[in-house]
Amino acid sequence: MVNDLADLLRESAASAPDDRLDTDTLLAGGRRRVRRRRLGVVGGTALATAAVVAATSLLGAESPPPDLVAAGVPAPDAPTLRLADAVAATEGEDYRILASHTNENLNRDNGQYFDGVTDDGRLLFRDGPRLGQRFPRFALQDPATGEKDWLPDLEVEAQTSAVELGTDRLVLLSGRGGMETTTLVAHSFDRTAREWTSTTWPDLPRVDAWFGAQVGPDGRLYVPVPATQGQPPEGGWPTSPDGDAEDADAEGDTYRLWSVSLTDPADVRDEELTVGSLAFTDDTMVWTDSTNGAAGQVHVRDLATGKESAFDPRSGERCNLLSFGAAGDKVVMGQYCGTYDGGVRDDRVQVLDTDGDQVTTLQGSGVEGSLTSVGGEGIVTITSYERGGAGTYVYDLGTNELLRISDEVSSWATSGPTLDGQFLWNTPENGNAGMTQHLGQLVD
Repeated sequence: MVNDLADLLRESAASAPDDRLDTDTLLAGGRRRVRRRRLGVVGGTALATAAVVAATSLLGAESPPPDLVAAGVPAPDAPTLRLADAVAATEGEDYRILASHTNENLNRDNGQYFDGVTDDGRLLFRDGPRLGQRFPRFALQDPATGEKDWLPDLEVEAQTSAVELGTDRLVLLSGRGGMETTTLVAHSFDRTAREWTSTTWPDLPRVDAWFGAQVGPDGRLYVPVPATQGQPPEGGWPTSPDGDAEDADAEGDTYRLWSVSLTDPADVRDEELTVGSLAFTDDTMVWTDSTNGAAGQVHVRDLATGKESAFDPRSGERCNLLSFGAAGDKVVMGQYCGTYDGGVRDDRVQVLDTDGDQVTTLQGSGVEGSLTSVGGEGIVTITSYERGGAGTYVYDLGTNELLRISDEVSSWATSGPTLDGQFLWNTPENGNAGMTQHLGQLVD
């Protein structure tokens, strides 16, 4: 859980890779306990950034998978997939690896990472910050050749998140300020002029780090500003069978939605809308009533006509919304729905269409997933720590096919936005002290 998260961070390593991480960023990711040391931010919705050792008891592939039915885990109200339904993917036939990069020992120092893919197919490559290097360096890497075009220096000490990786402009977000709220900063790189500019907005309220901020189809940056925060029940959370605090069916958090121009610091607009999680497709805006707890309804707005609709996602009585995304006519909700007998978890990745019809729900114990490729039909990347099923899986929203890509789980996690049909994943190196990050693409 995030209880005493600062203590977890201090205990995770004698010399953590990057001790400049903002605790607000950690808390923004949700109440669910952190499983991996996270070095980056997942595209679509921003997730936690942390440095916490993985729950190694979940990594063993020798034990049989948990029996969800015997543990009393309820069945979703939807067509359901389990990890055992996945097809073992073959490299070269089902997918191909476009690029890989290895960090041998991230316990010793921060490393180098893929932070996403630009619209013209270049990897945003980040180096550091690290010992003796105060600021990160960025490059655009050709996946085919590995050649790197190093960008001019950007002097930013905070963690960054890529929210736009266009052919003309790159936009990274960071925060500046205290532990509870922060001033949002956008760092824009003009790829033609090869210049960075940094923008803040004096009239924009302070935010929870940069949790959930994203660029809409109109080119504006949409920023959730804290409104209400769910509170533990009187007397604190009950204890689940595995000894953790049990926060299933928690009260969610809400945000007031603002938008800003990425080029004009004076252009700040209160959208007069309260949201939980937020996502965009090319022609719709999709949001929930709340997040980091019970999601409430899902709302869909047609950006051309302004017409709105809403539906009950029927997620389950105890489900907390932890990740959210939309692509085409699909909505993807990553959820934690409680812990049952023997410490068996009810983890779900629920897929619906924008009319509220159930497409499928992937259910497991020790599973987390989110929409990571939003181009075309979209791809959901799933990480599993489930006994007998650990590894990385991808679910293709276009074909409804679930593929198992790997049977290893790294204790480090980085990710970022990718192009249609692409996905990022990590495998362990050097006894889990390091990791190899891969960029893959499904084969048609």
